[in-house]
Amino acid sequence: MFFTLLLATLGIAIAVSTGAVMLFNKPVGKILKRIVKDEISDAWHRYITFAGFVVGVSGGVRIYDLERYISAPHRDAEVLVLTAERWTLEIYRTIIETLQSIAWMYLIVFIVSLLAYVIVRGLELRRGRED
Repeated sequence: MFFTLLLATLGIAIAVSTGAVMLFNKPVGKILKRIVKDEISDAWHRYITFAGFVVGVSGGVRIYDLERYISAPHRDAEVLVLTAERWTLEIYRTIIETLQSIAWMYLIVFIVSLLAYVIVRGLELRRGRED
């Protein structure tokens, strides 16, 4: 039963990560093309896409939390039993944790992008005045 739960959470985390990364794929590409006017923006775009998958899956599949179903956390504690209610809770946690992890990653990406945009825009305005 544990392996089924592990595979289910992995599959759900991959599916949710795919959806979230695809949702932000175009905006991230446009932002990078605006800030980095070079071929390297494609490489950064691929890296951010890859990072979205890694962060989403690692955030959604919480191995240390799933260990509660195969070993007791304390000497006197019992191993948790996988019931229908726990399955529902674990699936819900997987979806929420995956989205939360990706949201934090994209927040950091967009904050850094905003700072870079302000710097690039300032340099463009300065060059416009000098001409």
